[in-house]
Amino acid sequence: MDNYEYKELLKTLKIKMDNIRDVVQPDVLSLRLEEISALESSQNFWDDAAHAAIIQKEKTQIQRKLNKFTLADNRVDDATELYEMAKEEKDEETIELLFSEADELGIATRNMEIEVLLSAPQDANNAIISIHPGAGGTESQDWAEMLLRMYTRWAERHDFSVETLDYQNGEEAGIKDATIIIKGENAYGYLKVENGIHRLVRISPFDSNAKRHTSFSSVMVSPEIDDDIDIEIEDKDIRIDTYRASGAGGQHVNKTESAIRITHIETNVVVQCQNGRSQHKNKATAMKMLRSRLYELELERQQAEKDGVEKSEIGWGHQIRSYVMAPYQQVKDTRSNEALSNVSGILDGDIDKMIEGVLIANSRGAL
Repeated sequence: MDNYEYKELLKTLKIKMDNIRDVVQPDVLSLRLEEISALESSQNFWDDAAHAAIIQKEKTQIQRKLNKFTLADNRVDDATELYEMAKEEKDEETIELLFSEADELGIATRNMEIEVLLSAPQDANNAIISIHPGAGGTESQDWAEMLLRMYTRWAERHDFSVETLDYQNGEEAGIKDATIIIKGENAYGYLKVENGIHRLVRISPFDSNAKRHTSFSSVMVSPEIDDDIDIEIEDKDIRIDTYRASGAGGQHVNKTESAIRITHIETNVVVQCQNGRSQHKNKATAMKMLRSRLYELELERQQAEKDGVEKSEIGWGHQIRSYVMAPYQQVKDTRSNEALSNVSGILDGDIDKMIEGVLIANSRGAL
């Protein structure tokens, strides 16, 4: 990197941070923190524990956003000021040090840009992920399990926790269905872009002729919604089936019909849960999953209405990403047009770059 390139980088980053400032509005957030501080000091604030918890959650999110913005903004300002001083004093050692930290500076600004994009009401929530194999039997079921592992590994990389809500083994390999909840800050905000059809092309390990096969699996992502969000579901709107749990789960597995499947008749949304030991607990969890899924569908409907397009259900033609392992190595997202060759790393959970590329592509013009 030379002086001209570094000056252009600083100019670009400064413009980006100014745009981010317009969206974040740090002065407004600071005022809100003062309001919250005043509320906390009031005599009756802590009497309503539920309301206090909501305010505390808002406070934590605002503080985190302000801290991240201040850190990124200060780094750009400090780098600009230090560079001008070093140029004036012809301090080549400091200039070289700034050049070596240029990538790190760009990453800090990009992280703040992503933070701004994760500002929708439910982005900070936990994410419920359901994975369903497409047609193709063992091939697609194995691919569904690979996706399940990918998201589990992604969660581990971020120190998020993962809880299995439903898991049904495939007949020979892989899974028939699986639902997990990933718990962590902005889990839904990141993973919502994974909603859609994922396509795999590879030399099949199940084909003795070593032919290339194409497999599909659908991924559905919903936010774990808070109890204060009202999603009305009446008994007449749903059908509840019980069945015996399968897979890991202890001595109760396959002995009692503790697993629950709930079908929402109007939308044909199906959720199921078998991780709990009691039918009552599984039903409560399944109802929460259903409320989250219906909330997600309503968000999609509202967005489609806002964009002036008809909302259609996800179908096998709605392919969002291709993972090609043969005859070449590439993962390409149809929305960002980003193509990466690190297929093994991505399948091991290194999907941040893919996710961030889609978030930025989907919001061009917002910053």
